[in-house]
Amino acid sequence: MQPPTPPSTAAPHRPSPLSTQLDSTTTHESLASTFSPSSAPSLSQQPIPLSHPYNHNYPTTGQRTEQDEEVAELEQYRQQALQHKSQIDNATQFQPFEGSRVGSPIPDNNGLGWPGKGTLARLHSTEAEKQARQAKLADAVKTLLECIGEDPERDGLIKTPERYAKALLWMTKGYEERLPDVIGNAIFAEDHEEMVIVRDIDVFSLCEHHMVPFTGKVSIGYIPNKFVLGLSKLARIAETFSRRLQVQERLTKQIAMAVDEAIRPMGVAVVMEATHQCMTMRGVQKPGATTITSAMLGAFRRSDKTRAEFLSLIRTQQSGR
Repeated sequence: MQPPTPPSTAAPHRPSPLSTQLDSTTTHESLASTFSPSSAPSLSQQPIPLSHPYNHNYPTTGQRTEQDEEVAELEQYRQQALQHKSQIDNATQFQPFEGSRVGSPIPDNNGLGWPGKGTLARLHSTEAEKQARQAKLADAVKTLLECIGEDPERDGLIKTPERYAKALLWMTKGYEERLPDVIGNAIFAEDHEEMVIVRDIDVFSLCEHHMVPFTGKVSIGYIPNKFVLGLSKLARIAETFSRRLQVQERLTKQIAMAVDEAIRPMGVAVVMEATHQCMTMRGVQKPGATTITSAMLGAFRRSDKTRAEFLSLIRTQQSGR
């Protein structure tokens, strides 16, 4: 048996230099719009010289084939992803969450990613404060039971408030997790430029509108740019954001932007398919209905072929499945 690996010290959070240019009133929607295709300089505005290694197949007439355009497009995203990284040749100096392509999905200095009003208070709670929080929540559950017409003192319910308080705090544990701590030092220098995909990651979250569960699967893909992320960390990122009160659209976007911020790849793609109990067990009551959302950044957003390849791969059925 191998000796246990000593715990690593996660790098401190360093927001993107460009994130400091964002006004304090910037909304998440406007932040996401910075990833639109129009925000990137066009190839015609930044032509690649004929002496460039990615230009060796270009005809002397200046006309490019479709394959040449794809190569140039990937090179463009490579340069965008590296625009704030001065230590690309020294992997030991690489810091996650520093110098993302455009803006930052983690605008707070604590690396929480879209923290709520009470997130910091919960994150830094002492043990006594945690116990007081749980007791307060249990008292609220007693009130809830009384309001629906139950007796919180009967045998079957006497321990329910305490149990539910513990369960709810666990189901929302994502509020207590910092993304730099989640990823740790699981970022590796690797000369790999093809898609990396982890698909069918189970996610469980609570709808913030009704506080009932929605469950499903998420597939995450990216095109590395000198660095790769430990495969389990993709699932951990999805877990961190799903263990909060959520809507599926925002959850999908947060996962994609966190991966982009961590390793600055040439592109990130996330597709999620989930079933919401707020529309299957109540309201419209349509069991079997699923919701599909996607978030495409970088090369996946601009290139139809790259996006189609990703979508094809995550839909491919494994043999024997």
